[in-house]
Amino acid sequence: MSSPFYKPRFLKVFTGLVYLYLFIPIVIVIVFSFNSQKSLQVMDGLSLRWYEEFFDDPTLMDSLLTSVEIALLTMLISTVVGTALAIGLVRAHSGTAKGFNVLMLVPLITPEIVAGISALLIFSQLGIALSIWTIVLAHITFSISYVTIVVRGRLASIGVEVEEAAQDLGASRWESVRLVLVPSLWPAIVAAGLLVFALSFDDFVLSFFTTGEDAQPLPVRIWSMIRFGVSPTINAVGTLMMVVSISAVALAVLIPRLFGRRESGVKVLTGAEE
Repeated sequence: MSSPFYKPRFLKVFTGLVYLYLFIPIVIVIVFSFNSQKSLQVMDGLSLRWYEEFFDDPTLMDSLLTSVEIALLTMLISTVVGTALAIGLVRAHSGTAKGFNVLMLVPLITPEIVAGISALLIFSQLGIALSIWTIVLAHITFSISYVTIVVRGRLASIGVEVEEAAQDLGASRWESVRLVLVPSLWPAIVAAGLLVFALSFDDFVLSFFTTGEDAQPLPVRIWSMIRFGVSPTINAVGTLMMVVSISAVALAVLIPRLFGRRESGVKVLTGAEE
C-alpha cells in the first residue's frame, strides 16, 4: 500500500500551501500599497497616493538611484572578475586550483554581519572614508563567489577541445577565449549578473556598515524610516523594488533574442544545456 504522502492530491495541496506561505506576504504588500488610507490593516479604496509621495520625496528618489548605481557597478565588476576567475580555476588543473575552489565557498557561508563588520574595520584601518564606493567594494567581496560558482558550473560542461580547435585554426589563446569560450558561457554570465544585481540591490547588512554621509541606498533608507513608524509608503517602495527585480528577469530573457541567440528564457537564467 502506497504512502498517502506520495499521492498526487496530497502533493498538489502541499505545493499549494507552500506557495501561499511564500506569496501571501508579497501580495499583502502590493495590495496595501494601493490603499487610499494610511491604515496597514484595513483596505479602504484604491489610490496611487503612496506612489506619488514616493516619487515626490527627493530623499527616497536619491536612495533609489543610489541603489541602482551600486547594483550596476557591483554587477559589472563582479561579473568580469568572477568569470575570469572561473575560467582560471577550471582550466588550471592543479592542486592549488582545487584549494581555491573550496575557498570560493567561504564568502557564501560567512554571516553577512561578520562580513559587514570586517569591511568597516578594514576601511577604518586604511583611512578610507565611507562612500558609495565602499558599499560597492563590500558587495563585490561576496558577489564574486556567486558569479564564479554559476559560471564554473557551465564551464565544467565545455571541453577544452573547443578552445584547442580554435587555436588549431589560427586563433591565439586570448582569441579562443574571447570568441569561442565566452559566447558559450553567455547564459551563465547573464544568470550570474542577474543574481548579483538582485543581491546587491536589496542588500541591507553590508550596506548599513559601509554607508557614508552621501545618499544612502534604499534598504538602509527604509530601515531609517521604519524606526520612526511604519508608513504605507514602505509598501509602495517594496512593490517598486519587486518591479525592478522582475524587470531584470525580463531583460535577461530578451537580451539573447536581441543578439540572435535561440536559448529560451529559462536556459538563459539557469545556464542549462541545449
